[in-house]
Amino acid sequence: MKKKLFATLIALVLAFGLLAGCSGKDNPAPAGEGNEGDGAGEKTQAVTIKVGATPTPHAEVLGQVVDRLKEEGITLEIQEFTDYVLPNTALDGGELDANFFQHITYLENFNKEKGTKLANLGPIHYEPFGIYPGKTKSLDKLAEGAKVAVPNDPTNEARALLLLEENGLIKLKADAGLNATKNDIVENPKKLDIVEIEAAQLPRTLQDVDISAINGNYALEAGLNASADALAIEKSDSATAKAYVNVIAVKEGDENRPELKALLAALQSPEVKKYIEETYQGSVVAVF
Repeated sequence: MKKKLFATLIALVLAFGLLAGCSGKDNPAPAGEGNEGDGAGEKTQAVTIKVGATPTPHAEVLGQVVDRLKEEGITLEIQEFTDYVLPNTALDGGELDANFFQHITYLENFNKEKGTKLANLGPIHYEPFGIYPGKTKSLDKLAEGAKVAVPNDPTNEARALLLLEENGLIKLKADAGLNATKNDIVENPKKLDIVEIEAAQLPRTLQDVDISAINGNYALEAGLNASADALAIEKSDSATAKAYVNVIAVKEGDENRPELKALLAALQSPEVKKYIEETYQGSVVAVF
């Protein structure tokens, strides 16, 4: 009797141990407590990235990838700016992980002038620069001395002047190029009065000038569409168009951060390209 009882106890102990071992092997650890991410033994951890952007179209385009990134464990925080300086100083100061508002030429010039070390992570889109009507509704009807508004920051002023030159309104020094200012105008047959205004304010001053050369994003914010409303726009295959492609900017050395590479991949997806084409109808053009 004692032998049978002892044998039964031994059997129960062994059975319990076997069940406990199977349970620990088959049940995964709770989320966030050591789950393996890609099968290589690395732990997946949620991460938040802060990206600065001007409202239209940049913040709108970023908004299209929030859910996709969330599925990859990345929370995208979009911080909106209404000027062209603070998004870069905030990125340089570490307050942002990336920004999306500027074209490559502006980024390069900003680095030179401010001593920052910001890098181009990748191209997203191009915004055709346009000449919009103010008091005068046609370029042919511009009177002598007509007021022409252009952005007051160096790279965008050059862009505006090149567009004016392309439409036969002025002529610039042969070597002025992307660094042109109104001081580089060598021919001005109608004696146009070139007025330099902060880029963000250009749409608000249309009623005070005859025509205005306006950045694509600020035109969009004001309800203007380059394809429908502009008197003239940059040609998509022009040298200026290629020089003014909008990019994602990051600090030098951050180009290979997985979460930032995921951001770029999401923005360069077919879904985002379709959104840009359907939403902006030619006033924003995807370049990927």
